Amino acid sequence: CWFSVVTLVSLLSLCWLYICLVTFNDREDVNQGFTKLKRWVNWFMVVIIVSAVLTSYCILLLLFALLQVALGEQLDLHWLHKATAPFLQFGIVGALTLLSPFVFQGFHTAKSKVLIAVAFVAVSAAIFLCPLFIQSPCLIELNELPEKPKLFGHRGAPMLAPENTMMSFNRSIACGVKAFETDVQLKDRVPFLMHDNVSEFLSRTTNVKEKFPDKRFTYSANLTWEELQSLNAGEWFLKTDPFRSVSQLSEEEKKTARNQTIPSLLQLLNLAKQHNISVIFDILWLPPAERESVNLTAPGFIQVYNNEEEMIKKGGDHLNVKYNKMSTEKINLRSKNITVNLWVVNERWLFSLLWCAGASSVTTNSCHLLKDMDSPDWIMGQNKYILIWIAVDVLSFLIMAALYIFQ
Repeated sequence: CWFSVVTLVSLLSLCWLYICLVTFNDREDVNQGFTKLKRWVNWFMVVIIVSAVLTSYCILLLLFALLQVALGEQLDLHWLHKATAPFLQFGIVGALTLLSPFVFQGFHTAKSKVLIAVAFVAVSAAIFLCPLFIQSPCLIELNELPEKPKLFGHRGAPMLAPENTMMSFNRSIACGVKAFETDVQLKDRVPFLMHDNVSEFLSRTTNVKEKFPDKRFTYSANLTWEELQSLNAGEWFLKTDPFRSVSQLSEEEKKTARNQTIPSLLQLLNLAKQHNISVIFDILWLPPAERESVNLTAPGFIQVYNNEEEMIKKGGDHLNVKYNKMSTEKINLRSKNITVNLWVVNERWLFSLLWCAGASSVTTNSCHLLKDMDSPDWIMGQNKYILIWIAVDVLSFLIMAALYIFQ
């Protein structure tokens, strides 16, 4: 369906650009119509440039769609399109209405009137009727809105403190997170918290190169647990300011961040137990094939899967996937008693969309920004949207008809 829509829009945008080029000879007549603004601007070239940019964008979408189809991949437009599709249609209708006088003027002076008429009618019909194909999770009634997704702190609250440190997890508690998300590695039989491994192990988030300049550092670095504990895990945050958020910290908070060290998993579990917060973590040294061993050793652990088919096969009920790897239709699996967590969600518009879609929870870097949201940024009942859509289309049609008669 999406491939057909992208193809149709690309073809129609090419037709529109052709119409603009056909009327190029009469560009001065078009600009003359704006003399009442008392400021000369080459409006025709503005239209040409905007049309060319939009057409290029549509063609790029089509090329990427063709590439995905050729590779046998599922075709999904970016979630931003899904979030804004209803409003984009209103904007495109407005743009079509504003540009219609130029088309009518070119139509009256052109020799090939049939081609221009057919192209314009086809473009207009496609734009007017495209809401028939628009599906957005936020086109729902307020009483149908799912429960707000729970917040999981991605390595704590990494916008407010150095990631995977006790300060970071403590800051996330103030956001009301329901789970700590982290990554666990092993040294001297002690599980500790660290995300990076292999080539960037320790070097990004600690001062390991300064403290041990003569050693190479990989996931199998020759460091003892005592040596790992001696590393500074907070100074890098103040120096690099990864989220441009250090300026929001007080001097006391900066001092605390500067003194952070690598915590053990036991420290995090004690904190989680104290505040009744769950912990979800990746065991980086354990291959997925060893799930059965974990089940036998720790039957009380909840197994979380990143593949729906594997989860169903193993009889699981917890799914943890990247937000753009699932369709909005599949996200709402809570009706089947399946918990769906999506990562990593930082923006309000995306959180709003996933809220409408029925996500159980999201892993986020920005828990402090999402915690205060009482409702999605926008929702609209389907019937209300249909009324607005019809009203906008009818008004646009009447304005264009009046402009055509006037010219």
